[in-house]
Amino acid sequence: MRFVYTFGVRSYGVLIHLASFFNGKAKKWVEGRKDFWTQLPFPDNSKDLYWFHCASLGEFDMALPVMAELKKRKPEIQLLVTFFSPSGMEHYHKRDHEVDFFTYLPIDTPSNARRFLAHVKPKSVFFVKYEFWSNFIFEAKSKGVKVYSVCTLLRENQRFFKWYGGFFRQTLGCVDHFFVQNQLTADLLKSIRLTNASVVGDARFDRVLANSKKAKSNVAIESFLQDKKAWVFGSTWPTDELLLKSLLDLYPDQKMIFAPHDISESHILEIEQLCKGRSCRIAYPDPSKQVLILNTIGELTDAYSYGELAYVGGGFSGKLHNILEPSVFGLPVIFGPKFNRFPEASEFIAAGIGFSVQDVPDLQKVIKAVSVDLESIQQRAIKNVELNSGAAERICQILSL
Repeated sequence: MRFVYTFGVRSYGVLIHLASFFNGKAKKWVEGRKDFWTQLPFPDNSKDLYWFHCASLGEFDMALPVMAELKKRKPEIQLLVTFFSPSGMEHYHKRDHEVDFFTYLPIDTPSNARRFLAHVKPKSVFFVKYEFWSNFIFEAKSKGVKVYSVCTLLRENQRFFKWYGGFFRQTLGCVDHFFVQNQLTADLLKSIRLTNASVVGDARFDRVLANSKKAKSNVAIESFLQDKKAWVFGSTWPTDELLLKSLLDLYPDQKMIFAPHDISESHILEIEQLCKGRSCRIAYPDPSKQVLILNTIGELTDAYSYGELAYVGGGFSGKLHNILEPSVFGLPVIFGPKFNRFPEASEFIAAGIGFSVQDVPDLQKVIKAVSVDLESIQQRAIKNVELNSGAAERICQILSL
């Protein structure tokens, strides 16, 4: 089965190379790995190296609090982060971090795994969320490297729990310990006789809590708001923006901040057309306008700190963005209907601090209900973050570091 798996991985690599001729993301994937072995970092072999593998930037955000806690406890260690996706390599520098080395992960073949591990010589490897590359895990175990899974999140429809998933269960069996986000994941592991799991929570709560303490005053946003509170629409997609357009006429006196996922000039122009002359950009804040458009990177957290409620995009495509970030400021969070892959959304709904909508009438109904109970929701949202923080510390305690 390992041969079949490796053949599949190699085939995937060939397909990505072919796709790179007409797909921009695939091209970045290929170009990022060009001359890979000559560009690898050279860690100091006299110091322990901890390797974290993240699929993309979202997983990197999950791992950041854990890496920070490790550095706090053992300042002398080295941290290596590998990414599968180009988005991680392109944007990691926008995060505060203490990582020593960054690189792509080569495709998961036995020879690549042997060569990579022989070069970096990690003491431990941490695979984040649901990244499990079999050949790298097998090679790490053969070299006596400790293998951990952090912020693990599994679903019962994944291949590990299918009748044909024996090989993938064997891969999970090589993991020394799972630091899982919720009890469901621990129960799924137990169903395949893996009991080496600790429910520690989602380390992103640690990160958003730390970020909220770093939130700074934003002169442009303050100039636009003039001491008013905003409704903040973060990481929106076109479907979300069409939904939100309906609010402009219904609430003409309400200040709104749009922070779209796509900040290309063409898309910003589309949003301006939706707003029909009632918007301005953050570079030129106009307090007479109703909508402020953030066509920049890195200011959404600041915007949430000026918010009264938040709408987070991606919930109509099944790619819901970070709903933890606004909740740390006490904002009720509204999102689209496709959130099954994001357990925090269901938890927010159960706690009465998150609200899913399917259409304009739904959105209007939720906003009216939230407005009546706003203060109570804000208090619950802040309390929820406080109760769920501390995952990074719990992980390090279990590791005895």
